[in-house]
This record gives sequence, C-alpha cells and structure tokens, in this order.
Amino acid sequence: MSELTAVSLFTGAGGLDYGFEAAGFRTAVALEIDSRCCNTLRWNRDWPVIERDIASVATEDLLSTAKLQPGEADVLIGGPPCQPFSKSGFWVTGEAKRLTDPRATTLECYLRVLAEARPRAFLLENVEGLCFRGKDEGLRLIQSRLAAINETHKTRYTATIATLNAADYGVPQLRRRVLVVGSREGLQFHFPMPTHIDQATADWVDNRPRHITAWDALHDMPARIDPATKVKGKWAELLPTIPEGSNYLWHTERGGGEPLFGWRRRYWSFLLKLAKDQPSWTIQAQPGPATGPFHWDNRRLTMREMARLQTFPDDVEIVGSIYDAQMQLGNAVPSLLAEVIARAIASQLLNRPINGDAPLLAVRVAPYLPPPPRPPAPVPNRFLSLRGLHPAHPGTGKGTRACAREKSLTAAE
Repeated sequence: MSELTAVSLFTGAGGLDYGFEAAGFRTAVALEIDSRCCNTLRWNRDWPVIERDIASVATEDLLSTAKLQPGEADVLIGGPPCQPFSKSGFWVTGEAKRLTDPRATTLECYLRVLAEARPRAFLLENVEGLCFRGKDEGLRLIQSRLAAINETHKTRYTATIATLNAADYGVPQLRRRVLVVGSREGLQFHFPMPTHIDQATADWVDNRPRHITAWDALHDMPARIDPATKVKGKWAELLPTIPEGSNYLWHTERGGGEPLFGWRRRYWSFLLKLAKDQPSWTIQAQPGPATGPFHWDNRRLTMREMARLQTFPDDVEIVGSIYDAQMQLGNAVPSLLAEVIARAIASQLLNRPINGDAPLLAVRVAPYLPPPPRPPAPVPNRFLSLRGLHPAHPGTGKGTRACAREKSLTAAE
C-alpha cells in the first residue's frame, strides 16, 4: 500500500511531520524559514526542504518540489506562527495583536496554499488564543476563506475545530492547542476521544489510564551532567528552594516558603519545576534564564529530555545548542498528538485503515516508582531582604505594563 502524501508548511523541527510519518504519511515537501530548523530536518530525514519565507514561495513551486499536481496531495499540514494569538502576550498587556499583527499574514499564506493546492484534507494547528471568546477573528477568517475556495473551485471544504490538551492523548506534557481539520469532499471529521485522564479530578467510574507523567517519559534517561543545563542568572540560587511541582508562588504569602514575591506578579513559568508524578508543563520556546519548566534536579532540561516530553521519535536529534533545541522543540507540536490526529484523518477522510490499536509513538508507563521528592533547600541569605508584604496582581490586563500601555494610548488620542 502506497504512502499517503503530506505537504508541510511552517514545518519547524518536524513535530507534526514525525507524527504523520508514524501514521503512514510521507512528507513530500517541507517549507520552513528558520535555518536551524532546516538543518535539523535535513540531518534527520531526506524530505525535500524549501528554506524560504512562505510569502515568497509560489504554490506551483511547492507542488513541483513535491512532484505533485493540484488536487493530488492527501493532506496539507502546518501551524502558522502563533505569536499574534499568544496567551502570554495577552497576559502581559491585556491584549494580543491577532490579525493586526504583521505575523498573522502567515495564516493568510496557509489559506492561499490550501486554495491553490487543494489537498484531500488539511490540518491547521495554532495556540488556544485563536479561539478566545470574542477574539475569534482568525477562525472566522478561515471559515470565510473556505467558503470562497468552495465557490471558486467547486470543492466542499469543511472545518472541524477543537481545543485539545496533549496530555489527554498520552503526551507527558500539559499543552493545549487548537486544531482545525477539514475535508475537500465535505466529510465530517470527528476528533478522537481522549485516551488518558487526570485521575486527581476523574470520576471514580472512569477507567481510562492516568496522564503519562514526566517520570514515565524521563525515568530511563542517562543522568549525565551537561554544563549547558546549569541554571544561570539572578534567580538561579532560588530554584533549589522550591519544591517539585511548584513555582515562584511557593515564595508568596499564600505559599509555604518565604514571602518574597506578590501573588501572581510573575508569569506562571517563573522558577517552575517539574514534578515526577505529573505531566510536564508546556515547554517554552524562548525562555529567560528563570523560565521553566526546570528538571526536578534543579537544572535545565537537556535536548533529549525536551524531545521526550514532546514525544519526538528517539532517533531524531535536534541540531544546534541547547538554546537552539529549546526554540525548536518549544515551538513544535507533540508528535504523538500529531500521530493520533493523523490516524483519524487517514481512516475518516482518506479511507485508509489504521494499522494497530496503539500509536507507534505512545509513551509507556515507567516500570518502577520514582524516588521521593527532595525537600526544598533553605533560602540563601541574599534573597531574605525581599521578605515583606507584596500586593497581589490586580488581574489580567491591569498590571503595570498594561496600565502603562493604556495611558500611552489615551495620551495619543
């Protein structure tokens, strides 16, 4: 049986592609602008890679490289850069730029390729902010473009939209993403039901397995010391004072440590540490020196550990420094989640039976229990001067930077 063909846009380090590969698809062409990601793709696979800005690449050239004609590709996949819809941007200022951000033109470019390549199916991935209530102009743009494509080319593209948490599908990481799946023939797509559950909040009659934990993913990783994983910066010595599974909130008046910070005055990932008995938090693409998640051994995660938490195949090596690896992996889609969706697309929309019951990239539960957490270390004396009463954050969009921005806008009127 021949492989199904995928045209990949905004390929990055290949998170989507490795998942589709595991489900029986072949990446016929990958388009990516970042040279570091392109080096990683070329090092690991022999896929044709176009290293250019999508805005400068004609769909005809894309299909020519893939050796495909319009209408021949089985699926178009890609996640346009998510910064315009980022939740972190909204947290800082109270507003994300969304479609007014010049980077949002990447969404338009994806839809342009969809219109001109007309694959049998498509998958578009983005951050949860794409679906924020009252801020769904990105989704409305997608729907309007699909209607225009159908009218022009007599296709019947539909879009099924869902926000999924990767941990609910066996990924050892809490990572919420919006997925948009469509069929050229108007077939209805049904997202797979979650296979795993957070047992802390589950109903007792639910017999699905628990979320896969960071320990399950990392328990067999070599305990080598890599100098690049040493935490640096102003707050490095404070990390060992925070328990597993906690962050800087431990050192607030509502935590169990010293009152060094105001409640929610920092972003969630500040001094955030993994817990062995829980999934990892979202791997950040552009972390500052105090941005986690950090390993429970009070260090940065290695490239291989981040790849495990993102369920990349073990034969994939991320090219570059540990910081290059974090950028590439932090921007990626977990490959296991991609495989789960790819299997559903193949069976529901492309009439291709699924091989086997379990995904190839599934993460197994560790065969033995983790060691107990280390007790937090005492706070170094140099931080004790921060003890005192610190006001809590006043709420989303009401912090210092958001207020300064509001004053600036008011003064400009």
